Amino acid sequence: MAEAAATNAGPPAWFQRALTDAPTSHHVSALGCKIHYLRWGPETSSQPGILFLHAGGAHAQWWSFIAPFFAEDRAVAALDFSGMGDSGRRDSYGSACHVAEIAAVLADGNLGERPIIVGHSFGGFMAMCYGNQYGHDLSGMIFVDTPLRTEAEAKANPTQAYTKPPKVYPDQDSILARFRLGPAQPCENGFILDHIAQTSITRCDGGWTWKFDVAARGASHHDEPLAEYVANLSCPKALIYGADSAMVTATIAEYLSKLFAPGEPFICLPEAHHHLFLDQPIAFVVALRAILSGWQR
Repeated sequence: MAEAAATNAGPPAWFQRALTDAPTSHHVSALGCKIHYLRWGPETSSQPGILFLHAGGAHAQWWSFIAPFFAEDRAVAALDFSGMGDSGRRDSYGSACHVAEIAAVLADGNLGERPIIVGHSFGGFMAMCYGNQYGHDLSGMIFVDTPLRTEAEAKANPTQAYTKPPKVYPDQDSILARFRLGPAQPCENGFILDHIAQTSITRCDGGWTWKFDVAARGASHHDEPLAEYVANLSCPKALIYGADSAMVTATIAEYLSKLFAPGEPFICLPEAHHHLFLDQPIAFVVALRAILSGWQR
């Protein structure tokens, strides 16, 4: 969700073109829950497909202006984790169900052999959990500003699960006016914030509310040895993080770098915060393309 007010500038041509490349919408069942995902690109391709994983409380539409840049010659998909976006809800959540959701979308989405996973923040954590089990089936994994903390930091400052239920707003204008990014950060691309806000809301009894289930924004994945997962991944990996990120600080970046082997891409994006592909979308696309070019078959 967004901390800066939207600017008055209209959407640039590249953004309008990206949204014109509309995805198809699909559902697949994973552990008894209906999981929604979006898909772009050809039905088949010799290139590994890409699956984008969103951050906590976000959804597939956060990638709708990024995914088309990669869909000309390969299949691309973005899912809604259970309890978020247009996917179903569960009685309880955790990495086990989210790993199953990733597997279900990869199988149903026809993303080809040895696809690539790109995960932002929480999506990066879920990518780590998936990669620990199935990394040998991937061509690569890219973490996007995923703030992996040291064990000591995690114990000293445990991540708290969200418990406050989303507020209900009387009308659409009221809820859109309250859209915020979390963590708080400036963002000059108001046209992107407007698009994400409009795809983050749903009707409910009494008006409008946010799409995510507050119970889905837990912290159980931090109980897993994520650093071990990253260090021992059986596929190539890369990191892109924001130079001004409040999540991947200089200390965390240094810690993460020790989990990467020499030559594995470790890219700091200038003038970018935690939601770096909202801040610098074209630079983010270029960074992703550069990484992918090094992983060509």
